[in-house]
Amino acid sequence: MKITQFTTYRLPPRWMFLKIETDEGVCGWGEPVIEGRTRSVEAAVHELGEALIGQDPARINDLWQVMYRGGFYRGGPVLMSAIAGIDQALWDIKGKTLGVPVWQLLGGLVRDKIKAYNWVGGDRPADVIAGIEKLRAMGIDTFKLNGCEEMSLIDSSSKVDAAVNTVAQIREVFGNQIEFGLDFHGRVSAPMAKLLIHELEPYRPLFIEEPVLAEQAEYYPRLAAQTYIPIAAGERMYSRFEFKRVLEAGGLAILQPDLSHAGGITECVKIAAMAEAYDVGLAPHCPLGPLALAACLHVDFISHNAMFQEQSMGIHYNQGAELLDYVLNKDDFAMNGGAFSPLMKPGLGVDINEALVIERSRNAPDWRNPLWRHADGSVAEW
Repeated sequence: MKITQFTTYRLPPRWMFLKIETDEGVCGWGEPVIEGRTRSVEAAVHELGEALIGQDPARINDLWQVMYRGGFYRGGPVLMSAIAGIDQALWDIKGKTLGVPVWQLLGGLVRDKIKAYNWVGGDRPADVIAGIEKLRAMGIDTFKLNGCEEMSLIDSSSKVDAAVNTVAQIREVFGNQIEFGLDFHGRVSAPMAKLLIHELEPYRPLFIEEPVLAEQAEYYPRLAAQTYIPIAAGERMYSRFEFKRVLEAGGLAILQPDLSHAGGITECVKIAAMAEAYDVGLAPHCPLGPLALAACLHVDFISHNAMFQEQSMGIHYNQGAELLDYVLNKDDFAMNGGAFSPLMKPGLGVDINEALVIERSRNAPDWRNPLWRHADGSVAEW
């Protein structure tokens, strides 16, 4: 079998799908994307794909190394996201060719289900509470929400009080009927993160995500030393070589690699195993589409340290399309008790509605994240 063609489809709300075709009629799908920089990843996919045309898609390990080591410059969000989507599609082809789901090729199941959690958007406590109530009606009991808005290097007590007040109201309304993580989104400096984490401790969030930017990872062990709340990070780390440094330094209780950013299934299986060696949990980042989610689930179901899986049903970014709009086999993604079951179809286990993908790709918007500024006019972290 030989690879014959790469086709990319930019799609609403902010996704991109990749179709890899072969001379034997077997095709694979993947999801290479960076939210807000889709065209950059698209260009990288086609540049990397030039080296793969005519190659055997079954040699995933070799093709991964060709893409990663074949150029002098490597790593980073654009190149690793391009590799990630190509890798997903190659695993899809292999599974379809052999007639088994990807998790079977990776050694088989270690669990029968994986807990899912949902993003909850909203700028006011009432909006967050309403969002949680809506998702609870769908059977979801675990959530993630922004821990704060933009914050200056040293910010006011009123900003801290506002962040804490939202969490306090959630606990007051729902008690222990739900669990939730708080995502600082890298918006917070180390001094403010230290203060916020201390103030949030009485409400026992499931974890604090990205308390500081990945560029400031040296603070993870320092922040972890002051609190019993688990610290999570990893959505903006792109290879096992970056994760190696944070695991060695300590501080993180949960790693959150993104299967569409961190080199795909091939790389994230290795990252998961590295985390297990350090007794660190795995919770793949996934605010994206169905192919990215499927890739995450295959890694979750073969990784002993996988804890829960983010997914984007109803997420506030989904303007113009929902998670399963492009999927024909929607029932395979049904949750029972807020948990996913293994995908059983060959490959990634996603039957793509290709006609709808082609149609929606014709006028796909270029999504951009907001640009925030502090009161003094300087750029703030979003």
